[in-house]
Amino acid sequence: MLRFGLFGTGHWATKAHAPALDAHPRIELAGVWGRNPEKAAALAARYGVPVFTDADALIEAVDAVSVALPPDVQADLAVRAATAGRHLLLDKPTALTVADADRVVAAAEQSGVASVVFFTSRFLPDIAAFLASASAAGGWHTGHALRFASIFQPGGPYQDSTWRREHGALWDVGPHALSIILPVLGRVTRVAAMDGPRGLVHLLLTHDGGATSTVSLTLDAPPGADAREFVFYGENGVQHVPPGDGSPITALGAALDQLLAEIDAGTRDHRCDVRFGREVVAVLAAAETARTTATTTQL
Repeated sequence: MLRFGLFGTGHWATKAHAPALDAHPRIELAGVWGRNPEKAAALAARYGVPVFTDADALIEAVDAVSVALPPDVQADLAVRAATAGRHLLLDKPTALTVADADRVVAAAEQSGVASVVFFTSRFLPDIAAFLASASAAGGWHTGHALRFASIFQPGGPYQDSTWRREHGALWDVGPHALSIILPVLGRVTRVAAMDGPRGLVHLLLTHDGGATSTVSLTLDAPPGADAREFVFYGENGVQHVPPGDGSPITALGAALDQLLAEIDAGTRDHRCDVRFGREVVAVLAAAETARTTATTTQL
């Protein structure tokens, strides 16, 4: 059994991380830490595990960490955990700056820990199978991703999310879009960006080999205008990414399986490890620069 510490007590921690950790046959949920002590105590009590008031004490007590916290908070905890030799299950994005993402990568590589960054769709079976097939086929000229969400409605689990309101769709759902596009079209080399109404941001990306893609994102779509679409065009015609078969708990369970496989095998080359997380952060940071300067940004 691998002992995991859960860091975070918000909606995603309680609805995905905690139940997935608790259900996994090879994992022991060994404790909970959160920035809100009352919520941490309540979540820990729900699963009959200790609550920790000191993050480093929980890091010391476990073999691996599962982090469901805002990215700026996550990055520092990930560095501390990796430096202590703890394996990492992180959420997207890994950080809000390339410098912080670099610190996470450096700490993981120096200590040799395994890492997986949880991009939900990448771990759903039908989407994972599609991406493997599309990547192997090649010949793609362009792709389009659209993620329209409406998360700030009264009563919603993210209506009071400070970091999402400040950084918007680019940093919240943008990583999901990139996690689908990059495996098929390759590394991004150039980014242009433009804002639209209701928090819309549109990206135009150039990839290695000359393929291009467009990404349209918002967290503040009008009610009823929520949408999700991923499509690729090329030598194989037009192919739509499937909608995703399974729940976030199913997907997180698959991520945990793959992290454990990395640990068992001693390999450190997972397709969604902290290096890929850093690649995504670099694209997001370049897009942020492009949208604020009205220029095209090279990576």
